[in-house]
Amino acid sequence: MANILLMNAGSSSVKWKLFDADTEAVVAKGLVERMLMPGALFEISYGVQNYQTSIDNLDYETAARLIIEKLVELKITTLEQIVCVGHRVVAGGEEFHEATLITKESLAKIKALSDHAPLHNPMEAKYIELMQQVLPDVAQYAVFDSSFFTQMPETNAIFSLPYDLTQKYHIRRYGEHGISHDYISKQAAAYLKRPLEELKMITLHLGSGSSLAALKDGKAYDTSMGFTPLTGVTMGTRSGDCDPSIIPFLMDKLALNVNEVLDLLNTKAGLLGISGVSPDMRDLLQQKDNPRCQLALDIFVNRIVKYVGSYFVELGGTDVLVFAGGIGENNPALRAQICHQLACLGVQIDEQKNATVKVGEISSKDARIKVLVIPTNEELAMIQAIKEKLA
Repeated sequence: MANILLMNAGSSSVKWKLFDADTEAVVAKGLVERMLMPGALFEISYGVQNYQTSIDNLDYETAARLIIEKLVELKITTLEQIVCVGHRVVAGGEEFHEATLITKESLAKIKALSDHAPLHNPMEAKYIELMQQVLPDVAQYAVFDSSFFTQMPETNAIFSLPYDLTQKYHIRRYGEHGISHDYISKQAAAYLKRPLEELKMITLHLGSGSSLAALKDGKAYDTSMGFTPLTGVTMGTRSGDCDPSIIPFLMDKLALNVNEVLDLLNTKAGLLGISGVSPDMRDLLQQKDNPRCQLALDIFVNRIVKYVGSYFVELGGTDVLVFAGGIGENNPALRAQICHQLACLGVQIDEQKNATVKVGEISSKDARIKVLVIPTNEELAMIQAIKEKLA
């Protein structure tokens, strides 16, 4: 049995899944979190079994080595069975349009794109190098979140900057969660039994990081995230859209440098910053009597509604609205609140379906716009993209 290992690296955690390359079934999955901290968690689940241990101050190098060692030790796979390692990379810029074999040159380009995703690309590049050390003879591939948006029309892709600067420094709206938007749009079209090219669609990937996309003629037409994943709707810890003049204002008022203000906007703003309680939607919903928690929820919905409304006009109407992501899939009350505010566009949901349906249509029979819940599966999309290259 041939296996493909998928890595999704973050600053203090790494999630991974091992797939059967032929059946695309998950053989095992694991999580390493709280790295470089006391009580770091190392976990592997396979079948009905689970392996878990705690290791103080677990570093990245040890974590990468342990993943492979434990897969072999627990007889889940062998080194020979691992035919490929796939890495999720957030920013591919204008360089990468599809799943790409990691070479010295492509890795250098991924590192050079760190300015586009400073919280993501450096760690993803680090894990590529670590897995190259652990599995030096195994092909490594990168699949890029931004690839889905590289063909957006220039009207939506670029900012209103001097055009020569846009061209010289490749400043554009790259978007993120492209793997998810691509997957759920195709699944939605299949569910409706209609060609994707015929549908005007708005996809909502709502989680701790959230983004929206408009699709037309089967391709991305617009998206909420911009040059980096900081902009767009309000997120767990990210501010979303923000007047750029606020950056020098806060630099002056708080005696911070530009990187410190950007860190504030990335890690201390959003739902966390507004509520003062938590970046987690579940925590805020449990404290709705707290005015700041309610304000954070209202702003989250407000920003989403604004984007959906603008995309509706851009597309010249909308056939289908798709909810996905941890919040979009698992929070019927929030879906209902968003849809009720979009009623003027023809969005109507069936309350019973919204409360019970896990996959499929939740709109009412007489609604002008279909509303679907489609669980995203970015890992499966990545596996399929990599397999096309291995074929």
